[in-house]
Amino acid sequence: MMQDADALLVIDVLDEDAGLADVEDGRGRTFQLPAEWLPQAADGAGYRVTGGAGTLTFTPDPEAPRLLRERSKQTLLDFADNPADAPEERA
Repeated sequence: MMQDADALLVIDVLDEDAGLADVEDGRGRTFQLPAEWLPQAADGAGYRVTGGAGTLTFTPDPEAPRLLRERSKQTLLDFADNPADAPEERA
């Protein structure tokens, strides 16, 4: 799943009936995890994920949603077309 030693996740949608959380990581990938793995699970909750020795630990991180939003904004800016390079529109 995650190769980063320390990564961020944010819950997009929590399905309490199914006991599953749809989460997004810092690379824009989405996963479904058991909600019971995520302490204080709620829509929009963020987590710092640490791994080692075959285990993952999900620690609530109130800064994770903001950090992922900022990273997403930067990614969009990095890949935005340069308007100066766009062909001129013809009427």
